[in-house]
Amino acid sequence: MNTNKHVAMNRNTTNTAVLKTQMQLKEEFAMLINHLKEYRAKLGVNQQQMGQLVGTSRQTISQIERGDYSPSVSLALRIAKKCDAQVEDIFELEDEES
Repeated sequence: MNTNKHVAMNRNTTNTAVLKTQMQLKEEFAMLINHLKEYRAKLGVNQQQMGQLVGTSRQTISQIERGDYSPSVSLALRIAKKCDAQVEDIFELEDEES
């Protein structure tokens, strides 16, 4: 009887840990919405030129615009600076209620 109680407690602890891990993963992999293409168009530059302006490749700019890649903080800051905008104007996390 005592063993069953111990097993049940372990299951609850394990379930709680799994839920926390799932929540952490959801937060970590929350969809990053970006408006880079619009800001790049305002600058009048193509992906290759934008990459050169911020010190990365055309492929990286393309991946960011498609939502296939989330930029590092330093890259996001460089992009925002070149676009004369705040990082939050270009990049935002998808609303969890969407």
